[in-house]
Amino acid sequence: EEDLNKAAFAGAGEYAAATAAKKAEEVARRAEAQGRLVVGADTVVESPGGVVLEKPADAADAKRMLFELSGATHRVHTGVALVLPGESAARTFHETTEVTFGELDEQAVDQYIASGDPFDKAGSYGIQGAAGVFVSSIHGCYFNVVGFPMHRFHNELAVLIDSEGLLPEDADASA
Repeated sequence: EEDLNKAAFAGAGEYAAATAAKKAEEVARRAEAQGRLVVGADTVVESPGGVVLEKPADAADAKRMLFELSGATHRVHTGVALVLPGESAARTFHETTEVTFGELDEQAVDQYIASGDPFDKAGSYGIQGAAGVFVSSIHGCYFNVVGFPMHRFHNELAVLIDSEGLLPEDADASA
């Protein structure tokens, strides 16, 4: 459950990163992740008006969110935290992608909501599913909109491995 005060953060991306860190730190603590890196992620949608849209509470909330995004550009922020055993987040970042929806048709939105798909998704949609037809363009990382910015994660993980000396001296980092 996301229970951080959104108003305490400079923006939606920072909020997503803090939520990811909280989740990863809790998993690391509960799992006693001995010697293992824990990765946490959280994705939120920022409406054109700057409001953070998380998962919808019900069908009416999903419909409200989707029509708020209709015909406009919004931002999708995914926060990622990498937590080393016994520590707080060793590396935290967020990635932002701009997504533009075409004008939405009420019948299409109602059918989409009836499918049940929006209820576990920030902003009530997943670009990788049936709601992909709502998207007219994106600017940035597609995988970020899906929920995990693979390219950025790869780069951040490489920096963490290098800075923390996580590979044994005889390990071949290029393998």
